[in-house]
Amino acid sequence: MDYHIKDIALADAGRARIEWADRDMPVLASIRARFEQERPLEGLRISACLHITTETANLLRTLVAGGAKVVACASNPLSTQDDTAAALVKYYGVATYAIKGEDTQTYYQHIDAAIDHLPHITMDDGADVVGRIHADRPEVIAGILGGTEETTTGVIRLAAMAAEGALRYPIIAVNDAKTKHFYDNRYGTGQSSLDGIMRATNRLLAGRTLVVSGYGWCGRGVALRAAGMGMQVVVCEVDPFRALEAHMDGYRVMPAAEAAACCDIWITVTGNTNVIDREVFMRLKDGAIICNSGHFNAEIDIPWLEEHATQKRELKPLVDEYLLPDGRTIILLAEGRLINLSAAEGHPAEVMDMSFANQALAAEYLVQQMDGGADRDGNASLGLAPGVYSVPAVLDEQIARLKLAALGLQIDTLTTEQEAYLNSWDQGTT
Repeated sequence: MDYHIKDIALADAGRARIEWADRDMPVLASIRARFEQERPLEGLRISACLHITTETANLLRTLVAGGAKVVACASNPLSTQDDTAAALVKYYGVATYAIKGEDTQTYYQHIDAAIDHLPHITMDDGADVVGRIHADRPEVIAGILGGTEETTTGVIRLAAMAAEGALRYPIIAVNDAKTKHFYDNRYGTGQSSLDGIMRATNRLLAGRTLVVSGYGWCGRGVALRAAGMGMQVVVCEVDPFRALEAHMDGYRVMPAAEAAACCDIWITVTGNTNVIDREVFMRLKDGAIICNSGHFNAEIDIPWLEEHATQKRELKPLVDEYLLPDGRTIILLAEGRLINLSAAEGHPAEVMDMSFANQALAAEYLVQQMDGGADRDGNASLGLAPGVYSVPAVLDEQIARLKLAALGLQIDTLTTEQEAYLNSWDQGTT
């Protein structure tokens, strides 16, 4: 097996951590058990560009159990757990190309190695593989059945490709499943982002002012958890409905330039670029801490800091201090990359259980859409045309029910009478 990781000797530690995460991923475990029996992915090649963490390892194990040959690479230069990567290679048969802290050149070399696998299915976390294939490796598209996308940022990129007619194979937007964005983006991002900030800085959060840029599901989660830690929360938004929602949820809402004056810690979760920009930098108070939990580090205008700071020094790992000409300092965490995965361990396993259940079932769904007799090794045809598709509602609900069962929770069901009432139009006031 070809691979590029930090150290294969880390494999035993990685396997122990993978097994620990698996204890809290019962939905994915139940899918893996079925896959072992049914082998729905038999003979398929899957290239997965995801965060190489213990939770991801359990997804990749599930795909292998279903019969797939899997190659994995990192979707972020700082998110790889090197012991997990080693265990994937040594114990789980997954060719892995990922090293924590890899430079940009190595990052794309690893993506190319995954594409060299000639995948039938791509799995993305940010759409870097899809983008690379369409821009530089179009010769592999003929053999691709479809792909999946894990993140809001990736779905935005793919939707733009589809709108321009540039997307040449179907993608399932796993991020848009209710069991993903509600559970993962809100509860996962909220907890793990604050975990990353605390691990990187060891600062007390209570009593400080946190500014959150973006009040989508991730921003809601960050604000909710920060308020629970005793922080004063300020929300910056461009969407009037979300801004109004943040206000009604009890947070202060103001423009970024105004928020800069009161900010102790700032976190971006927008999926956009230059959210913290020159105007903000010029108004931030001395010692303000900035970080990002959106997918790309473009949310912070780091080039401006690099150009205008008179001095930069590393205070501790993943904590860089920039000295501005007027004497103020700005503290950047994790090079502006995902704070929850760079400085902590990402979402808890229980959260990723449902996200990765969506990934596994989406891969199976793509196979089920193949026309009878289609050749998986070239010119394969699908019932789905190129485009971005939602996870089928029946799969989303199946995952929610599996999660409830794993938690030991039961819910009511509609009676025949209630179903008839909801489907009628002629039963009004009595």
